[in-house]
Amino acid sequence: MSALYLLIFASLLVALGFLGAFIWSVRKGHYDDDYTPSVRILPDDPGKP
Repeated sequence: MSALYLLIFASLLVALGFLGAFIWSVRKGHYDDDYTPSVRILPDDPGKP
């Protein structure tokens, strides 16, 4: 039964780690521009947008 508690604690710790990483990435602006990267490869000349 103690192994179950250890696994629950470990899973909560991992989940909190992923939640912290997600909040950090949102605050740093990694999800602000979701349109430009998808169309950046379309122009033939990389200098012109």
